[in-house]
Amino acid sequence: MGILYISEADVAALVDMPQALLAVEEAFRRLSAGEAESVPRVRARAKGIMLHGMMAAAGYAGYVGWKCYTTTRTAAQFHVGLYEQSTGSLVALIEADYLGRLRTGATTGVALRLMASPEAADVGLFGTGRQAETQLEAAASVLALRQAFVYSHSQERREAFAERMSARLAIEVTPVDRPQEAAEDLPIVITATTSTTPVFDGAWLAEGTVVCAVGSNALGRAEIDSTTVRRADVVVCDSVAGCRNEAGDFVDALEKGIFDWTRAVDLSDVVAGRATGRSRTGGIGLFKSVGMAIEDLALAVPLYELAKQTGRGVMWETAQESTTDIGR
Repeated sequence: MGILYISEADVAALVDMPQALLAVEEAFRRLSAGEAESVPRVRARAKGIMLHGMMAAAGYAGYVGWKCYTTTRTAAQFHVGLYEQSTGSLVALIEADYLGRLRTGATTGVALRLMASPEAADVGLFGTGRQAETQLEAAASVLALRQAFVYSHSQERREAFAERMSARLAIEVTPVDRPQEAAEDLPIVITATTSTTPVFDGAWLAEGTVVCAVGSNALGRAEIDSTTVRRADVVVCDSVAGCRNEAGDFVDALEKGIFDWTRAVDLSDVVAGRATGRSRTGGIGLFKSVGMAIEDLALAVPLYELAKQTGRGVMWETAQESTTDIGR
């Protein structure tokens, strides 16, 4: 028996955004059909470190797996473990930083394809980190974007981001000096920041705007305000259950009584056509993502198959033996 260790360099060489979009959309379709399962994140804490873990089963693909990662004040490290369904054997251990950014961007891309106007050509973006890069890449992959307006507190970072992403995506990415310029009169607004407080005023949004908020996955952090939540007549979550546990973006609106969870629908049901992602009244659409293990697993499976086909990765030989004993 052996375990294939797949590095960050291998991930970057083998998978890209178009593959991620296809894999993630199929996973959500299968999730709605009951052919996949995703277990929400749990966390364990010790002094100076936090361990985050979640798991999923992709029965339609023949694999189950987990994603675990650590965060400290200075760094984060991500891994995905992939098990073969038929044997129960661990077949791959994957360095999953870039994989996670791809699947997060792809999830937003799937949501935008179903929620935004096909004619939408401009986007506002809050954030200039690596997650923001794949968010913009995904948006450009599903829509014929013409221009992006990017805002962050650091002028140097937003200018560098704009130059880098303009060249990478062949669209005009413009750094802006005021947050209003990344939110007002735009058909799409994406937030991918580490902010603990709202990054724009929901009153700035035009009717028909689709907001995609992906930065917060803790109840103590919020990128969007209660005005945005109140104005949204369509609310889609990557996982309603996950958002109830982790989406701080809704806390203020819930406390004010201007939002309740009956208004939210799962992205899987929108993908499957069981719920709508587009406003029927021209109001604001809101997509909230906290991250799901099925997204990681959806991309890890084709990555593992490609690694085997191309000889990428390092095989770790093991002396694993099968047993009927059940661990406790």
